[in-house]
Amino acid sequence: MKRRARFITAALVAVLISPVVALARPQSHRLNEDAALALLVRTLEHDDAYKHRISPDCVTYGTEETTGAYFEFVLREKHDAKCGGDPETNPVVDRYRVYRRSGKIERWRPIEDTWQRYNPAKTR
Repeated sequence: MKRRARFITAALVAVLISPVVALARPQSHRLNEDAALALLVRTLEHDDAYKHRISPDCVTYGTEETTGAYFEFVLREKHDAKCGGDPETNPVVDRYRVYRRSGKIERWRPIEDTWQRYNPAKTR
């Protein structure tokens, strides 16, 4: 009898929890442009990706490409009185892709002419 009660409890838990787990999966929803950019900014700030290179206040983000699979963002230096630099220029620091379904982030590696999985250790 105890075995049957445990089986029923396990089945009941599986039925109640499986919809919650399905909703929590990254594949269950697609990121829109704002959510993808917010994910990228949060990730870079959390990882202190540019800590030794540039202040987070001195960068801007722009969307370069949008496809059904990803958003491609460019990170540029902001040149103004606070950040310094020539205000007529805003050089590219890096480019990133954020995939809509998975939230996976890739970074453009111009030397290799390829996109590679984001690795915070390689941005510093």
